[in-house]
Amino acid sequence: MKDKNQELYTIAFYNVENLFDTVDGEHTLDDDFTPKGFKKWTNKRYTKKLSKLATVISKIGYDTINKPPVLVGIAEVENEEVVKELLHTEPLKDIGYDFVHYDSPDERGIDTGLLFLKDNFEVLHSEAIPLLIDSLKGVRDTTRDILYVKGKLNGEIVHIFVNHWPSRRDGSTSTDYKRIEAANTIRKFMGTIEEEELDPNYIIMGDFNDNPTSESIQTLVKDSTLYNPMEKLHAPNHRGSTSYRKNWSLFDQIIISHNFFNYKKDTHSFADADIFDDTFLTEYKGKFKGSPYRTYAGKKYIGGYSDHFPVYIQLKFNS
Repeated sequence: MKDKNQELYTIAFYNVENLFDTVDGEHTLDDDFTPKGFKKWTNKRYTKKLSKLATVISKIGYDTINKPPVLVGIAEVENEEVVKELLHTEPLKDIGYDFVHYDSPDERGIDTGLLFLKDNFEVLHSEAIPLLIDSLKGVRDTTRDILYVKGKLNGEIVHIFVNHWPSRRDGSTSTDYKRIEAANTIRKFMGTIEEEELDPNYIIMGDFNDNPTSESIQTLVKDSTLYNPMEKLHAPNHRGSTSYRKNWSLFDQIIISHNFFNYKKDTHSFADADIFDDTFLTEYKGKFKGSPYRTYAGKKYIGGYSDHFPVYIQLKFNS
């Protein structure tokens, strides 16, 4: 008799917070993350961060199914090389991951990527979907592309979107339109998929810089075949994926299509959703106790993981 956990698969998303190498990029604003820069970003600190992130990724969902995630969307990676180095770091080194990544036009040079286990996932097609947004002054906003990957997960075709939507840096209200446009960009792309494929399987993950109840996310899921299992996890007073002044946000989410609630043979069905906020990932003392244990607090290096917790879902393969 098969162990039921053999049929469960974890799919995760993790904003790894400023995973830069130590080299000053010619075309990006990464000067802070160099040995002589504001952050004094040395090879020792970079290597330590790689090791910490690799450990986290390997543990997402492991407690329940005793295996690492089959798919991991990542945000805030500088380039292809840092993703390669992450995957060559213990304990990820021998697990069998490959990845998809495209350089994006983000002025800081931070991109998204998708890690996948080669034994379980086959890439059929991938592309970077440009997010064409103008600022309020009419100037093109250089923001992250949306990573799209079509592939076979244990033989079943899935369509994956990895997102890092425009930030709230200039205020939530004044930047809402950018994230709403990102939602509409995905909706439009889904429309082209649906012209060719009946009832596609969607997995839309990312740091959306908005909560499940925000207008942008509601724009994405309304009148559609999408379901957001993260909505029930958000508790602004005590739980989310990132926090600011003790207010919790759930900007990191994984949204799926309704057909993951079908239980047909040789398909995947939704089993669970959660935030990976184990104690080792949190600040253990001080005024930020319980918040994500990040790499820097302002200029001060504290040597943590990220300012975001990973989020994940688990799917059951119906054999």
